[in-house]
Amino acid sequence: MSLPNPDEARAQAQDLLTFIDESPSPWHAVNTAVKRLKAAGYSPLDEGKRWQLAAGGRYYVVRGGASLIAFTVGEGSLTEHGFRLVGAHTDSPGLRVKPRPAIGGDGLLRIGVEVYGGPILATFSDRDLGLAGRVAVRGDEGIEMRLVHFDRPLLRLPNLAIHMNREVNEAGLKFNKQTELPLVLGSLSEAGDGEWAFRTLLAERLAVPVAAILSWELAVCDTQAGNFWGVNEAFIANSQLDNLASCHAALCALLSTRPSPATAVCALFDHEEVGSESATGAAGSFFTDVLSRITGALGLDAEGYRQALARSFFVSADMAHAYHPNFPAAYEPGHRVAVNAGPVIKSNANQRYSTGAESAARFMGCCERAGVPFQQYAHRSDLGCGSTIGPMVAGALGVSSVDVGSPMWSMHSLRESAGVLDHVYMIAALVEAYADS
Repeated sequence: MSLPNPDEARAQAQDLLTFIDESPSPWHAVNTAVKRLKAAGYSPLDEGKRWQLAAGGRYYVVRGGASLIAFTVGEGSLTEHGFRLVGAHTDSPGLRVKPRPAIGGDGLLRIGVEVYGGPILATFSDRDLGLAGRVAVRGDEGIEMRLVHFDRPLLRLPNLAIHMNREVNEAGLKFNKQTELPLVLGSLSEAGDGEWAFRTLLAERLAVPVAAILSWELAVCDTQAGNFWGVNEAFIANSQLDNLASCHAALCALLSTRPSPATAVCALFDHEEVGSESATGAAGSFFTDVLSRITGALGLDAEGYRQALARSFFVSADMAHAYHPNFPAAYEPGHRVAVNAGPVIKSNANQRYSTGAESAARFMGCCERAGVPFQQYAHRSDLGCGSTIGPMVAGALGVSSVDVGSPMWSMHSLRESAGVLDHVYMIAALVEAYADS
């Protein structure tokens, strides 16, 4: 094993930071991915139309605006070579704007939000916050879904002064999710209409009449760009590293795949942070629908589809917990994975991760062929272990599956950190996973 070229590693990490900065919401993440796929010659598919695929063809399909599956048809028989699958998720925990969010009174306009998933709420306080997502607009030909991004400081969650919260450093910073999370948007006279003011804000950004604004899905986002940090800039910091770093790595690996007998598939799902039970989540029908339609378009029947799955391999890519030396008691002895030390293979006896001995060994082989190190992680037995899309996809498809991720700090914070080397390591390992036979 040799260290990657420092310039290459930094370039890959910078490209990741750019990808995240361009993707402040799941809908933006898919839009950013689509631009890269189109530039690489991938053609869009419509779920409402019949698919016609060619050997070696490159395609992608989007469902719900925030989930995407892209694939390159293999040069060999699907029944003999199967699929090489990599999956990740586009959503991150945070705050989402309510349908009627305006809260007036006290001369201020505040915006009501719901907690999405399991964010570290304290990290949203006293930061320059923006908004990003999509808005349903009434157009001349019906409803249009329009992306919107306020990348300037627009909202704020001001902290309560320590003079009114004397125990904050001992008891921790806590917010009541209903009464203490509304975000300050601006000043409002007593006669002002907060709902109209908020809709006007959206309408002006989208250049449409206020009456055309119908509904929205809006996430609160950080306005600070991603950056490098540390004495030698060996680390990166940004919002949404969990799990846009895995999305970026999977996409880069797919775009770097060499011609192969197996069909390479990159699946990016929404709603992982809230359980994946949706039309666009990994527990929905999207993955099975696309894979079965690929086999059908290539002339295989249901039996051929099952044969293809039996010869397939799935890599579930989601970020991993790096060892934090300030909190040694939080980690399982012998499983203290390090930043900048390579991809992490995640295991759990209760199937919170899909990794088994065989699939772990298979991914280890991918790392070895790529010339990158790998690590193994297990959660402390007296702490609840998180999960991801690996077990649900493996259960639905019946394929061999492994859960992996790049190590990171501050998972589910508004501002997360990871290693520069780990990202180029992960991309290299996933390239080999796509080529694995």
